[in-house]
Parts: sequence; structure tokens; C-alpha cells
Amino acid sequence: MAVKQKTIRVVIGKVGCDIHERGALVLARALRDAGMEVIYLGRFQTAEAVARTAVDEDASVIALSDHTGSMRYIAADVIAALKKHGGTDIPVVAGGLIARRDLPYLDKLGVSGNYGPGTPLPVVIDHIRKTVEKR
Repeated sequence: MAVKQKTIRVVIGKVGCDIHERGALVLARALRDAGMEVIYLGRFQTAEAVARTAVDEDASVIALSDHTGSMRYIAADVIAALKKHGGTDIPVVAGGLIARRDLPYLDKLGVSGNYGPGTPLPVVIDHIRKTVEKR
């Protein structure tokens, strides 16, 4: 008898005052088309809300999107909130406008992907699948 794989559940979060949501919306659609369940929280979220939702919804991964250049702060806040709510096992991936100088810091935090604009969607989808498999 074949073992049924658990559907990958992705919480997409836009923390702070970033109004640019096209990338997050396109990603949400692509992930759904790839067979994943997506919980898109919309704009103007807090790190606390993203972490709490991920824990409450038994998310497989959190995908953060930011186009303000603040990912290092957003990711650190989300990871701190995950620790507070017992979600340290939920991996975090990121995309958007991420300064090159922030990449080592994000890597140190454990945030993976860190994709910029124009990254092909299959690359992101594959990365999320591999990240969840490692978990």
C-alpha cells in the first residue's frame, strides 16, 4: 500500500508596510498549481501574526515576501516569533528585493532561498519542496 504524502502547506507573509503584492500573488497561484495548499495573509502583517498563523495552521513552510529592502529585520522578527510560539521546526524561505549584503545574515538565521525578482517560479517551487523534504 502506497503512503500518501502530506500536502505542503505554505503560509505567505508580507510583513510591514510593503504595498507590492504582485509577486506574492503570482507565487501563491503557482504554488497552488503545483499542488500545494497556500494561506496568503495579505499585506500589512506583523511578524507575530505570520508566526502564529504558521503554527496554528500546521504550515510546512513560511514564504516571506518583501520589496522594501527590510528582509533582514522581517525574517529575524518572524523567527523570533516562531520561537515564542513553538514553531522553530517551520522553515522560512524569502523572496523580493533583498540586499546582497543581507544574504549572509539571512543564511545565518536559517532563511533559505532569498530569491530576487525574476526568479523562475519552478526554481522557487522546487526549493520549497526540497526544503520541506529536509524537514
